[in-house]
Amino acid sequence: MSEPAAKPGERWFITGLGIGQICSYGSLYYGFPLIGEAMASDLGHDKPVIYGAAALGLIVAALAAWPVGVLIDRGHGRAVMGGGAILGALLLFAWANVEAILPYYLILGGLGLVQAAVFYDPVFAVAARRFGPSGARRGIMALTMWGGFAATAFLPLIQYLLDSHGWRATLVVLALINLLVTASLNILVIDRRKDRLEHLGGVRPVDPTSLTSQQILRLPVFWALAVAFTAQSAAISAFLFHLYPILLERGFSAQDVILAMTVIGPSQVGARMLLWFLAPKISVQTLGMVTVLAFPLSFLALTLTPPSLVAIVLITAVYGSANGLMTIVRGISVPEMVTRENYGAVNGLMSVPATIVRAGAPLGAALLWTLTGSYDAVMWAITGATVVLAAAFFLAVQCARHGSHRTVAA
Repeated sequence: MSEPAAKPGERWFITGLGIGQICSYGSLYYGFPLIGEAMASDLGHDKPVIYGAAALGLIVAALAAWPVGVLIDRGHGRAVMGGGAILGALLLFAWANVEAILPYYLILGGLGLVQAAVFYDPVFAVAARRFGPSGARRGIMALTMWGGFAATAFLPLIQYLLDSHGWRATLVVLALINLLVTASLNILVIDRRKDRLEHLGGVRPVDPTSLTSQQILRLPVFWALAVAFTAQSAAISAFLFHLYPILLERGFSAQDVILAMTVIGPSQVGARMLLWFLAPKISVQTLGMVTVLAFPLSFLALTLTPPSLVAIVLITAVYGSANGLMTIVRGISVPEMVTRENYGAVNGLMSVPATIVRAGAPLGAALLWTLTGSYDAVMWAITGATVVLAAAFFLAVQCARHGSHRTVAA
C-alpha cells in the first residue's frame, strides 16, 4: 500500500524543495571531485592540498549544524535555506576567480556554512515542521526521491562544462544555478504562515534549550545512532570524493567512470520508489538493519572484483540503492527512535560528529593514497568503516527495543 497522495500545496512544497536539493547537492557536493581534479592540474597543487579545503568546509558545516537546526525549530527555515543558497552562489562566483590557496580555503570554508543551511538535514527539519510528527516520514521520503537525481543530473553536465569550457566557467554556471533556481525555490515554497507548530492556535514552538540537549545526550540509542551515521559519513565521503580517481586508477576511461557514477542516482531513486509503493509503513529499525548490510558487501565486491564495466555498474547500483534507503533511515530515525521534540536541534547534534568525520575522510583517503601509491588500502579502510556502521545500527535497534529509547520531554 502506498502513501496517501499529497495535497496541491504540499506537492508544490515538496517539488520546489526537491529541485533545490538536486541543484544544491549537484553543484556543492557531487561536482567537487571533478572540479578539484581539474583545478589541481591547472594550478599545480597535489590532492591533500585540494581536498584539505573541502575538509575545512565540512568542519564549518559540522560547527553550524546545531545552530542551523535551532533556527529552523524557531521558524526561520525560509531565511536559512534561501539565504544559504544566495551565499552559495556568491562563493561559487568567487571560487571561479581564485588564484591562490588562501582565498580558496576561505571560500570552501564558507561553502561549508552553505551546506549546513541547504542540504538534507535542514530540509528534513523544514519538512518535519511543515507536516508534523505524523507526516514527517512522508515528506522526508518524497524529498529523498528528488535528491537522488542530483548526481545523475549534474555529473554529466559538469563533465561537459569542464571538457568544453574549463573549471572556472563551470563554477560560474553552478553559481547561476544556485542563485536563479535553488535560492528562488527555497524562498518561494517555505512559508512561515503554514509552519505547523506556529499554526496551532498561535502557539510558539518549543525553545530547544540546553536541558533538552543534555537529556538527549544521556540516551544510549542517540549515541549508537551517532556512531552508525558517523561511520557511514566517513565511508561515503571518502568513497564519493575519490570514486572518480579510484576508477581511473583501475584503467577505466573518464566516460566509463561517469557512466558508473551516474548509475548511483537512479539506483537511489529506484530503491526509494520501491519502498514508497511496496513498504511505506516498514519500521525504521527493520529497514535500517537490512540496508546497513549492503554497504560492506558492495564495497568488498568493488575491492575484490576484477576490472569490468558491467561489474562496476552493478556494484555502484547496489551501493546507490543502499545509500538511497539509508538517507531515509537517517531522516526518520530521530523522530521514530530518539524523540519527536525539536527535530532540527536534535538532528543537528547528531550531525556534528558525522560531519566532522565527513570532513576528514576525503583528506585521510588522499593521504593514504599518497603513502601507499594506490587506492587498495583506501577501499579496505572504507569497507571497515561500513562494518562499524552495521554493528552500531544493530546496537541502536537493541537499545530502542529494550527501553533506552523514550520521548524526551521539553
